[in-house]
Amino acid sequence: MRSNHLQPEIIDAVITWVNGNEPIYKQKLLHYLTQTTFVHEEAISPTRFGEVGELEFCLVSLFRFAPWLRHIYLVTDNQTPALLSKFAGTDYEHRIHLIDHKVIFSEFSDALPTFNSRTIESLLWRIPGLAEKFLYLNDDFFLIRPVSPENFFHYNKVVLRGEWKKQQPHSLYYRIRMALKAFKQKYRPKKVHVPKHSLAQIKAAQLLGHTENYFYLYHSPHSLRLSTLANYFSNHVEQLAFNINFRFRHAEQFLTTALASHLEIAKNNVVFEDKLRCLQLKLSAQSLRHVKRQLADADRDNNVAFVCIQSLDSVPLLTQNTLFSWLDKRVGSLDSFLANQPVEACIPD
Repeated sequence: MRSNHLQPEIIDAVITWVNGNEPIYKQKLLHYLTQTTFVHEEAISPTRFGEVGELEFCLVSLFRFAPWLRHIYLVTDNQTPALLSKFAGTDYEHRIHLIDHKVIFSEFSDALPTFNSRTIESLLWRIPGLAEKFLYLNDDFFLIRPVSPENFFHYNKVVLRGEWKKQQPHSLYYRIRMALKAFKQKYRPKKVHVPKHSLAQIKAAQLLGHTENYFYLYHSPHSLRLSTLANYFSNHVEQLAFNINFRFRHAEQFLTTALASHLEIAKNNVVFEDKLRCLQLKLSAQSLRHVKRQLADADRDNNVAFVCIQSLDSVPLLTQNTLFSWLDKRVGSLDSFLANQPVEACIPD
């Protein structure tokens, strides 16, 4: 029988965050954008950098529903979220650590500044003091139910949520269609390809020799082992250097989380899990009525443990208020969370 209560798992969480509304950040983004060619519009969509208060609920959800996390590392570009001041004088103050891009990009300073999450993700394993086991998530992810360490690392194996997919169809019809498309493109101006999420996962699998199938990771907090990435990149420095060379998201990049997953699969060090699920809301493509229905379903379904709310900054105020009201009910605001903590939890170490 396991004795986790005697030897608790040491697991950290890493969140990437940016406040794209800050004037200095906007100026820097515009400056480097004018110096870069062939950037797809999806890579510079304002919603990739927008911030409307999601981080508060992201942090509270981790403290409330995953209290076993040791530290939370917040990776930023020389920015400090104002809400961190609210943690001053509490035990949580010592569990949140700001990590500037310059720290993890030491030795790779030529790649800075970067406005590319895929580039940043490639170096998260270089955070000083980071635990061997850690979760990675963006600030638009939220836990909405209690989770345990075993939901992410089971008997020292990495828990993966996703499915095996073919890299591309191999039917005769598909091959003919692609040949015709290639012929037409030959006589058109150079096209900037969409930096699709699935393509970045495929490229990661191909680095490890997968030519037909790949394990497609669902949107959820990712379970990662520091040593897996450190060992791989120490032997493949050129791949790391290539991936971090793009200031803006690019179709040639691979996804580091997918690379780590395929490395763990190769070592038979994974547990495939399909019980806990993530509700992914793509607000720019969904009506408010549809969103409300999905939120109601998540309230009823105990297997929905994670929510990813994309493009919250780009929707009407009514939709924003609906989402924040729901998050306040499911997760709770930072003020209410801290107010309800026992006195001893607010005494600094």
